[in-house]
Amino acid sequence: MNDMLTYLQRSWWIFLLRGLAAVAVGVMAFAWPALTLAVLVVIFGVYVLTDGIFGLVDAVRYRDRLGRVWPLVLESILGIAVGLLTLFWPGETALVLLMFVAAWAVVGGLMRVVLAFQIRHEITGEWYLIASGLLSILFGGLLIAVPQAGLVTLAWIIGFYALLFGALFILLAVHLRKLGRASDSMA
Repeated sequence: MNDMLTYLQRSWWIFLLRGLAAVAVGVMAFAWPALTLAVLVVIFGVYVLTDGIFGLVDAVRYRDRLGRVWPLVLESILGIAVGLLTLFWPGETALVLLMFVAAWAVVGGLMRVVLAFQIRHEITGEWYLIASGLLSILFGGLLIAVPQAGLVTLAWIIGFYALLFGALFILLAVHLRKLGRASDSMA
């Protein structure tokens, strides 16, 4: 078995945590769409920072075994940077925040798509990564296209994105867990 597949199978729980966190953010965005921008900023900042930290820890843990870890590292570092910027400067204008979020989503989405195409011959179910990457690119593009949208509209856009992204990562985690169990039973 190759190192990338082993890495992904052992990291299924990281994808599950990331998916559950995204679903939680999505539910909060729909439950309280009229929250002040400051609260939305803090919720999003904590989510992006946590997501980046989990991704980076996991990538660093398996760096010696993986030849193509750079997309994971870049996406994670970008997430950490955007999360910290969001938390340290929550009073910045909504437009600046939206551009940070849009950049994070587009670049992170591109990194997931690149990774999926790099490992497409090594693993089944790479479409989960491609779909989550394309969803992130669409989300970032939408934020760039409608920066003047109202707070409730932005909360709904974030909510839809977070729920769909979370569901894709939860499905990916379940798929990776099944692959891991199947390979364990064959050994």
